[in-house]
Amino acid sequence: MAIAAPSKLRRTAWYLILFLPVVLALWVPLYNRIDPSFYGIPFFYWFQFILIVVAAAITAAAYRSKI
Repeated sequence: MAIAAPSKLRRTAWYLILFLPVVLALWVPLYNRIDPSFYGIPFFYWFQFILIVVAAAITAAAYRSKI
């Protein structure tokens, strides 16, 4: 059974969504601060940990959609 190729608009949307964590990671003034801290961990660190999880989830969703 042949799998239909996704439309160009759908692929472009996934590429933009995949690009979002990259932009957030490179936009340092967004997370270059200490407050708010989470259980004593500065915002700088826990934001990047959450960004790793979000990027992995987005990548997995894009992979599952077979773009």
